[in-house]
Parts: sequence; structure tokens; C-alpha cells
Amino acid sequence: MTHQLNKTIIDIPSLKILDESIEVEYDFCATVIEQNSTSEHIRSGLNHIESEIHSIQNYIDQLNQDIDRLTNHADGADNLVAVGSGLLAGLVDMFWVGEFSFERGKAWSNHKINDFVLRVAKAQGYNGERLDGAIKFLEDKFPVPGDNIWSGQSVGISARSHHLDDMAHHPTPIGLFFSILTQFTEKGYFQNSAGTFLAIGIDENGSKLIGHDIPSKIFCGTVNWFFHLVSDMSGSNKTAGAGMGIPGPIVSLIKELSCIPGLNKTGLPKKIHEIFVKEKFDLRSEMAVFYEIGRQAVPVLINEVLVRAFYFIRRLIDEVKSKKSFNEIEWKKTLPRKNRTIVRMLTIATGTFTAVDFADAAVRAGLKSRGNWLVFGKQMILRVNFVGLGRFAIAVYSDTSMGAQREQLRDERIAVMRKQLHLVNAKVAYLQADTWEAAKCTETSLQEAEQMMRQSIAIFAQACNENNTSLRKIGQMSTMIQTKNPGLIDDILNAFN
Repeated sequence: MTHQLNKTIIDIPSLKILDESIEVEYDFCATVIEQNSTSEHIRSGLNHIESEIHSIQNYIDQLNQDIDRLTNHADGADNLVAVGSGLLAGLVDMFWVGEFSFERGKAWSNHKINDFVLRVAKAQGYNGERLDGAIKFLEDKFPVPGDNIWSGQSVGISARSHHLDDMAHHPTPIGLFFSILTQFTEKGYFQNSAGTFLAIGIDENGSKLIGHDIPSKIFCGTVNWFFHLVSDMSGSNKTAGAGMGIPGPIVSLIKELSCIPGLNKTGLPKKIHEIFVKEKFDLRSEMAVFYEIGRQAVPVLINEVLVRAFYFIRRLIDEVKSKKSFNEIEWKKTLPRKNRTIVRMLTIATGTFTAVDFADAAVRAGLKSRGNWLVFGKQMILRVNFVGLGRFAIAVYSDTSMGAQREQLRDERIAVMRKQLHLVNAKVAYLQADTWEAAKCTETSLQEAEQMMRQSIAIFAQACNENNTSLRKIGQMSTMIQTKNPGLIDDILNAFN
């Protein structure tokens, strides 16, 4: 853009002023204009948006880690090892565990209980070797006040059932509670097969077994209770090793639950009575069941250990190869727990084991049943490894649950990424607004600079004109100067030369 004033040419882009033989050049410097309230608002909003985007990105990174953990990365080698482990565990179950044998378990539990009673009795001073003598020794040394107070009361409690009906004869925390409670209330607490809860006062002999102060009451209710239960584990001294013992923890717990109002009016108390008295399902029977379950758990544990050990060793080798140093190993990636890959491997391994177990059970049951479906069903149940079946169910549940969680996290990640996209769009909008605001400030700066240059040009042009006028006047006055001051002009010229 050009502007002409008294032969003065202004070239704004080059910022030069041309006037005949005089040339003036300006240096242009843009001034910084302080941000107004609009700019501050834009900057504040932009900072907030950037903070939100950063937080959401961190959350997305965490979601990606969780999704990766819930994703199955097992390859062919992992699946092959899982199948092989299941086959091996199935063979162990087939040839070592065999069928569920309650008789075998009962023989084991009788031996363990009888041996335990003898050892406890000897530790308390018994010198004999007979079981009945050990039982009588413990009964005499550690009597309890409510042992026989039910006798002759006609309350539906018998010699065969009183260990179940007497709450203080239960080897549970509830049994201990009622034993101590008897010390303070001088009453025994029972529930008969009809579900009636009874509080029976102790007799004169029982009163002698009550402590005289709080420490002695707690001591008697605890120590005598424990050793008296030991004496009852193998039956009475007259039926040592074969008589009715004390109820086990499970039967005791169910009996205690049947005392709850509402449940006591159902058939639960009667059913527990039948199981304990008619089926003789006491502590030894519970131990027998757990012994057989423990045998079934052996191949299941072998299967578990083999799969997890392979997972750990293989991932550890991969980490060492990639990191080249044990100090940089990410141990979290090697641990065989809390990820979908190990869960899938265990699902395959336990599924293979269960398939082998069912096939073996079906073949053996078929050979023994000879076409009798009732015999086949019974033999099938005895041969099935229920621990392995339960572990397979847990593995399937964990696998499907992780799959469902993964889908939920993926949906959540999509929703979060949509929010992040909206924030990015908002950031672009703020940046555009900031750009326009900066352009507006630049336009204002240029306009002010142009105005200042116009003023400067006008002043400079005026100065040039005045100088020209002065020079012309000097030329006009040269004759007068020569007349008034002869030689002055020559002296000035000589000074410049």
C-alpha cells in the first residue's frame, strides 16, 4: 500500500520513505498486547480440557491393561500342555484313587480317632493300652455338669441322641459357648428331635462341677469341655470304638441352625436326628467322607500344579529372553493367577480330567451293572471324582465370568473414547477461538502501527518542507550576506572543503 504527500512516497510493507534524494528506513517492532478477559477465558477452558483429556487417557490405559488381562492369550503349546495334564491327572484318578469307599474311609477315621483318644489320655496320666480304659479315665477326670441331666426327664432325648441334642457336646464355637453358659446359669441346653429347645437345670452332682468365680467357670467350661469331648469321640467305655460318638462339625452346625425360630418348626431337627442316630453319622463318619474327598483331591491338585507351573516357567523364559536381565523382569506377567490365559488353560485341563473320569466311571459301572440301570447309577456315582467335577465347574464359571467382564470393559472403553473425542473436538474449538483472538490482536497492532507511521511521516514531511524553505531563504539572502559580510560565504565553503 502506498501513500503520497508532498512528493513523499510511503511504502508500508518495506517501511521506507522516499523524498527526492533522501531515503529514511524504519524498523518495525510489534508490541505485545495484554490478554483481555476473553483470552483468559479461552486459556482457562483449554487448560481444563487438556486436564480432562489427560485423565481420560490414563483411565483408557488402565482399561486396556484390564482388557488384556481378561483376554485369552493361550496358544497351541499352552492348550496341548493343559490337555496332557488333564490326561495324566485322569490316569492317576483311574488307577490310584478308584471308587469312593466309605468303608475304607471309616476304617481310617476309626483308627485315627482311637489313636488320638489314647494319646490324649496318656498325656493326662493314663498308663494303660486299652481304648475303653482311656475313655473311662478321661470321663472320670473331666466330667461336665450337664452330661446326664436329661435322663428320666421324658423330653424326647435318648442315650443314642444326647450327644447331638446337647448343645455343649458339639465340637464347635457354639458348643463351647453353651458349655461356658452352663457354668454361669447352672442349666444344660438341649433340642430334641421335635425341634423343642430345652433348658434343664443341673442336679446336685453337676453343681459340684461349677466354678466358684469367673476365671474358674471359664476354665471348667473350656478345659473340661474339650477333654470330655475327646472321651466321647470313640463312644462310651462300654462300646469303645463302636458306640455312638459325638457329632462332627457339619452335623453340629446344621443342628445349631435348626434351633433358629422358624427352622425348628420344619422337619430339619427330625432329619438330623435320623442321620445321626439311624445312619450313625458321627465325627468318625464325617472324617471318613473327608478322607475319601482328600483322596479325590490328589489328582485335581496334580493337575492344578502342572498347569500353573508350566505357565510360570514358560512366561519366565519369555521375560528373560525379552528383557535380557532378571532385574528387569515384570513378575506380574509370569504369575499364574488372575488372568484369562491361566483360567482358560485350567478350564481345558479340568475339562479333560473330568471327561476321562466320566469315561472311566461309565465303563466300569457298565461292566459291573450288567444292564441293571440302578446298579449302573450307583457305581457311576461311586466312581465319579466330585472334587474334579467341582473344580471344572469353578473353572468354567471363572472363564465365562472373565469373558463377560471383558465385554463390559470394552463397552466402557468405547464410551470413554467417545467422551475423549468430544473433548478433543472441544479443544480444537478452543484453539480456533484462540487463533481468532490472536488474529484480532494482530490486526489491532498493525492498525496502530500504521497510524503511528502516518503521524511520523507527516512530521517528517513537514520537517523536510521547513528545511527546504530555510534553504531557499538562505539562497535568497546570499547577496545580502555577501554585502554585509564580505568573504563569509567563501570561508564557509572553504571550511567544508
